[in-house]
Amino acid sequence: MGEKVAALADQDGWRGEEYAARVHYEGADDYYSIEYYEPSDCVLYWKVKGDGETAVPVGRETVPEPLRERIRLDLEEAGVDPAVESRSL
Repeated sequence: MGEKVAALADQDGWRGEEYAARVHYEGADDYYSIEYYEPSDCVLYWKVKGDGETAVPVGRETVPEPLRERIRLDLEEAGVDPAVESRSL
């Protein structure tokens, strides 16, 4: 597990898996899975459908700003530059 992934895994709700860290959030009627990939230093957002089994990638502009801010704060607390949250792939 990479250093940044391990640091994120120490944050509330995050799990580390080799080169990636993942966290799940629920807001209103929407469920999201957020992933940080250390090798490419990027964040991906996935919207999870009601069945809890299916997720589709979504653009940042569709993700509520409070959730994006929370992710930036988590990144910063883990020593990851929060600017990677807005990086285009």
